[in-house]
Parts: sequence; C-alpha cells; structure tokens
Amino acid sequence: SAIDPYPQLLLAPVLAWPEVLRKAGITADEIDLFEIHEAFAAQVLATIRALESPEFAKKYLNSDKAVLEKKLDMAKLNVNGSSLALGHPFAATGGRMVTSLTNELRRTGKRHGLISICAAGGIGGVAILEHTPKK
Repeated sequence: SAIDPYPQLLLAPVLAWPEVLRKAGITADEIDLFEIHEAFAAQVLATIRALESPEFAKKYLNSDKAVLEKKLDMAKLNVNGSSLALGHPFAATGGRMVTSLTNELRRTGKRHGLISICAAGGIGGVAILEHTPKK
C-alpha cells in the first residue's frame, strides 16, 4: 500500500489491513499476535490510533467503521520487542519480523499472526501468517 508521505509518512500499512484481513477470511479479532514495525516509538502509537479511528477510516478507507472495532490488545503486540529493541537491519527488517513472528506462533501454538511494516516514502505492507501444527 502507499499513502501521501505528507503528513502521514509511516501510516501506509493501515491502508492494507482491511484488504489483507478480507483476503485471509478472518477479522482482526482472530489475530493472535501482531508484529508492527517500530520505525519510531510514536509511529506504532500513530498506527494503532489510525486503526482504531472511524475518522481515519472514513477519510482514507471510504469506510464508516474503524479497521479495529475494539482496542488493540497490547498483550498481543510485539511480544518479544520490536525493531527498536531487536534491531532494524535495513533491507532485512521484514525477514526479521517474519522470523520473530513465526517462532512465536510455533512456541505458543497460536494460529494467526499479522505483520505490519512501514517504509520510506509512504509505502507499507501487511501479511498474515498462519501456523498449522504438525500432526
């Protein structure tokens, strides 16, 4: 997804959340773990605020409902730290996030995880990972 970098430079992933959830056939309530790239601490807070905002949804998503109809459960967010704590290796942050989330889904036996990552120039991406335990 992409967004006008001025004034919402790092909020582009918010635009992708509804479509990714729709394509996966699940709701945000069904996500067990969230990995939101923390380019800056305030960026994660701004992303969460936008996801919970009906006004943002109306202006940028043409929707009367916020992407998250309930407050994000912070106990599900960046449970092992995030880019500020674990590192932000340029060109490898996405790989680090996929690895971190995959390992945590396996460790806990949880099913769905969502990765949300922003990038320079108003670009963002979102992916849902599904853990299917071996039988």
